[in-house]
Amino acid sequence: MTLSSMTGFARAQGALGAWRWTVEIKCVNAKGLDLRLRAPAGFDRIEAEARTRLAKALSRGTVFANISAMREGASVTARIDAALLAEVATAARQAAERFGLSPPTLDGLLAIRGVVETVEAGDDEASLASTAAAMLSTLDEAIAAVVAARRSEGEALRKVLAERLDAIAALTQAADDNPARKPEAVRARLAASVATLTGAARGLDEVRLHQEALMLAAKADIREELDRLHAHVAAARALLAEGGPVGRRLDFLAQEFGREANTLCAKANDVSLTAQGLELRVQIEQLREQAQNIE
Repeated sequence: MTLSSMTGFARAQGALGAWRWTVEIKCVNAKGLDLRLRAPAGFDRIEAEARTRLAKALSRGTVFANISAMREGASVTARIDAALLAEVATAARQAAERFGLSPPTLDGLLAIRGVVETVEAGDDEASLASTAAAMLSTLDEAIAAVVAARRSEGEALRKVLAERLDAIAALTQAADDNPARKPEAVRARLAASVATLTGAARGLDEVRLHQEALMLAAKADIREELDRLHAHVAAARALLAEGGPVGRRLDFLAQEFGREANTLCAKANDVSLTAQGLELRVQIEQLREQAQNIE
C-alpha cells in the first residue's frame, strides 16, 4: 500500500440547473480524525452522507470540508411554519404570565430559528434531491483529489524517512564497530582507572577494586541498546514497505529510538561513542518530525 501524508488540499465544482456549487477540502495534521464540515443552507440533508464518505476515505487528520452553493436568477420567498409559530407563541405567553414579563411580540417570535424559512422559488423536493445527489458526486471528486495529493506527499515523505533510517542504521553500526568497545580498549581504560586509584590511596583492596571496575564495565555495555536500535530500524522499514495508515506506529517507534539513543549516551564511557550517540539523537528527532506527518 502507498504511504499518505495528513496534509492536502483539493477543490471541485459542479452545477445542475440553476444551482452552482464549489467543494473545498483542506487537511492538516492531527492525532486522530477530526471532520469539520460546512454544508450550504437548504442542503443539511447531505451532511450525514458527506461525513460518512469523508471518514471512509481519510483515517487521520483534521479535515475542513466546505460546500458552498448559489442559485442563479432565483427569487426568494419566505414561508412561515404556522404550527411551530403557534406552539412557540403559547409557550412564550405562559412563560411571560408565570414570571411577570411582557408578552411576546410577533417580530420576536418570527426571529426564532425555524419559524420562518426562505425557499428558493422553483425548487421542489425532487429537484432539491437531485441537486443534493449531484453535490455529493462533486464531493467524491474532491475527496479523490485530496487523497491523491496526500499520497503524493506521502511518497515524498517515504523517501525522507528511508534516508533517516539509513543514517540511523549506519550510526548504530558505527557505534557497534567503535574501537572503544573492543575488549582490549575496555581493559586498558579499566587498568588505567585502577592504577590511578591504587596510586592515589594506599590500603585499598585491589581485588575489590577490580570487581567494582568489572561491574562498572558491565553496566556501561551498550550491546542491548545497539540490538534494539537494529531491531527498531528493521521494524520501521517494514512499516514503510507496508504503507497505509502507519503514522501512529512510526511515531511510537521514533520514541523508542529516542529512548535507546539516550541510554546509549548515558552509558557511553568514550568521547567517540558519545559523539555517535548525540548524532543518533539528531537523526532520530528528524525521523520523528517527519513521521508525525504520516496518516
